[in-house]
Amino acid sequence: MTKPEVKEFFDKDTNTYSYVVWDPTNNVAAVIDSLLDFDQASGRTTTDSADRLIAFVKEKGLTVDWIIDTHVHADHLTAAPYVKSQLGGRAGIGEHISTVQKVFAKIFNEDQRFHTDGSQFDHLFKDSETYTVGTIEAKAIHTPGHTPACMTHLIGDAVFVGDTIFAPDYGTARCDFPGGDAGTLYDSIQRLFELPDETRVFLCHDYKAPGRDTFMFETTIADEKAHNIHVGGGTSKEDFVKMRTARDATLDMPKLILPSVQINMRAGHMPEPEENGQRYMKLPINAL
Repeated sequence: MTKPEVKEFFDKDTNTYSYVVWDPTNNVAAVIDSLLDFDQASGRTTTDSADRLIAFVKEKGLTVDWIIDTHVHADHLTAAPYVKSQLGGRAGIGEHISTVQKVFAKIFNEDQRFHTDGSQFDHLFKDSETYTVGTIEAKAIHTPGHTPACMTHLIGDAVFVGDTIFAPDYGTARCDFPGGDAGTLYDSIQRLFELPDETRVFLCHDYKAPGRDTFMFETTIADEKAHNIHVGGGTSKEDFVKMRTARDATLDMPKLILPSVQINMRAGHMPEPEENGQRYMKLPINAL
């Protein structure tokens, strides 16, 4: 099996990792969880983070086939449309995006111009669907719990887990967003634990657990199974749900959840302009 090459890109403002993963035999690539810079105070977007990723792709002479978001992120805006405009490729997300769209269409009071069938994306991945990155076999795995639409992508021996699981010393993702469920997340993680121990795990976020001085983006299935402080070492589902539920009750909402979800459920496209030509984001009061 050809092992994919992987290059990480870190955004310190949101603690987010984006990735370029490619087949070294033919330089065909996928972009995972791209990021559009957003200044909430001014409402301005910039493309500095995405431009660094794009420059790397061009420097390496890669051809992008896929631009994948593992889920509708609640802490940063996807740069998928911008990356596609610069590099080509197909924008994809899990097919259960429609569930997320229906929930948040009500929260944001979207009108009939917003479709809740996932049609904003080029491709909707089904559970266990196989595809390729170059000659490397890839598989989409539905891993709900954090959100109903979370997908993990296994590309060769590398698995991109989104927010399903974090570094072993940090634990797991919250499950208190609309449609989230701690028991479902536990089941999803157990499914990942069935992968070979040596599978490389690439994280979407790292927040540096207490006592660790450096950020990390890569671990293994073996390390997660043995050492993850929330779900490793044979933790029972009952204990995990109890811990996760109590922990989630103490957490604030991510500071960018409202702008992020509005844009990400549109595949990264901005809302339609109003009659004055200006585009606006909504800020629902007491909705979350």
